[in-house]
Amino acid sequence: MTFRSLALSNVKGNWRAYGAFFLSSVFSVMIFYIYAAFIYHPDVVSGHILQADKVRSGMTFCLYLIIIFSFMFILYSNSAFLKTRKQEFGLFSLFGMTKKQLRKLVVYENMVIAILAIGMGILLGVLFSKLFFMALGALLDMQESIAFAVPLKAVWLTAGGFFALFLAISLWTVVRMGRSEIIDMLKAARKPKGRLVYSRWLVTLAAACLLSGYAMAYMMDSNSFVVLSLPILVTVVVGTYFLFTQLSVLLIGWIQNRKGIYYGRTNMLIFAQLGYKIRDNARILFVVSILSAVILTAMGTVYIMQIQSREQMLESSPYSLAYVEKGLHSQEVIDQKQLREILKSDGYSISRETKTVGLALEQYHLTFENSSREIGWENWEESSPDLSLFIISATDYNKLAKQQGEPSIQVESGKLTLLYSNNFGTTLGPGRAVGVLNGKRFEMPVADSANVKVANNWIDSNFYTMVMDDLSFVDLISGIPEEEQRVFYGIELKNWEKAAPTVAKLSELVPEAMRGEKDFTRPERFVDMKAETSLILFIGLFISLLFFIAAGSMIYFKLFTELQEDQSQYKGLARIGMTRKEIRRIVVSQIAIVFYVPCAVGIVHALFAMKSLDNMMGSSNWLYSFVVIGAYIVMQTLYFLLASGSYMRSLTRVTAV
Repeated sequence: MTFRSLALSNVKGNWRAYGAFFLSSVFSVMIFYIYAAFIYHPDVVSGHILQADKVRSGMTFCLYLIIIFSFMFILYSNSAFLKTRKQEFGLFSLFGMTKKQLRKLVVYENMVIAILAIGMGILLGVLFSKLFFMALGALLDMQESIAFAVPLKAVWLTAGGFFALFLAISLWTVVRMGRSEIIDMLKAARKPKGRLVYSRWLVTLAAACLLSGYAMAYMMDSNSFVVLSLPILVTVVVGTYFLFTQLSVLLIGWIQNRKGIYYGRTNMLIFAQLGYKIRDNARILFVVSILSAVILTAMGTVYIMQIQSREQMLESSPYSLAYVEKGLHSQEVIDQKQLREILKSDGYSISRETKTVGLALEQYHLTFENSSREIGWENWEESSPDLSLFIISATDYNKLAKQQGEPSIQVESGKLTLLYSNNFGTTLGPGRAVGVLNGKRFEMPVADSANVKVANNWIDSNFYTMVMDDLSFVDLISGIPEEEQRVFYGIELKNWEKAAPTVAKLSELVPEAMRGEKDFTRPERFVDMKAETSLILFIGLFISLLFFIAAGSMIYFKLFTELQEDQSQYKGLARIGMTRKEIRRIVVSQIAIVFYVPCAVGIVHALFAMKSLDNMMGSSNWLYSFVVIGAYIVMQTLYFLLASGSYMRSLTRVTAV
């Protein structure tokens, strides 16, 4: 038997243990190739696809990230797997194999896995690259589809890069192989586990670090981000590490002292072994917890930003199409008949609309008694008349508010209320407004401000909206000629998210001099926002999926490294009369705890991170993160079912229970 055939036999014999590591490596190679295939695609390199330039730099960064992560994952997997094979290596040494030959065998085994993983990964990458290009083209709204291609540079970069990576890790691993004696290697699996002990000081440190980290994260906002971000990271990471190495031992000891729980059914066997499993796998559980927190925080942040960006657009532009005409019957900005004809021909219907008559306060200046905030120009008499405030009646405001689901307001007689929206929900308080109305000086006290918008303010004649009580408004507007009055037109479209091409047609109908009197930008801004956030979400999804599979593979891989020990234990339990159902309950319960505890810890970390994000953004959208968390739990459950089923089949195959 040659070394090559022996290496192949070892890989085949240990395939269940190698399986998770192999599949994770294949996935890493596949993602790396797909990204590289896009970067080195002939149409992208030549500049034929203009939109592709937006994502080349992002995907190049992903390539480096995949390589760094793959290096760490493969290095850990090799090191962990070699530790479990000490007894096997002891037998090889007993039969006369030298250290040099043993190391040579390990290198051959790793190269077999490397060649198979690289070949399978590139093959799957080629098969799925077209699907990736199609999804990316739809995401970027590319006019031309990305043709299928297999760039040789991407193939050689992927194959060469990962082969060099596997080879470097293999050489590093065999160099670090200890000089253990044969007797020590043969008895490696029989060493007693010792007592479960913990340090009270380290338990206190773990609790203090986690509680202080969570408290800082709960209070952190944009002002304290620079000061608190690093302490939060350090305390949470340290607390998580000692949570698994120290605090978990204390908790299991507490459960063992609760006789009602500990001696119930098979709980004694579950928790007696679980303490050692958590202690032996503490570093893995720690790494998986941090990875889970990173995945959930990153994906939750992108998802929340996408949701919030849409909500901010709706808040800043309550109507898809909005414009202001000077004169009750004027159509200087756009012809309404043409507007409706274009909307009808393009298949868009109107869900709600308004025609609100108001007045324009030009050269305005607003001051407030309890705030240093000022609105307008300091010298109102010399200010530019281009921008003006739009004054409407309380009745018209309440109609608009009811239409949009906003609360109504009561306006004090002889005073104005400023509509001033901000992320923090604060109001500006009482003040005074001064300006020019119909060519004459106008001055009136401001009662307060309301944190709401009911009309688009991206318009020169409606830069801010103010509400006046009905009696004062009727008295004021009665002295203003119809041609000097202003009319706000607002039209909300169904399916406005897809109306960007139609909006472009309508914008062409507006004269250049009147462009400042319309706001048709929401559909176009939504398209730009969706392209950016969806692209980040799309790329981040692949990276997060890579992290998720690797994190689950670490647990799966660690389970199979302890298979021989568990087989002997459960075989003994079967001999003394324990049924297969009881053994299955023990095994599945232990695996579930090992799988879901780091998942739960990562979720808690991510929720506090989302709370910090809400504080910094001045919003309350962290509940949207439960969508991402729900998806993560579903994926973790699928991985758990796969791992527990595979592990149970391997266990029962040998124990025959």
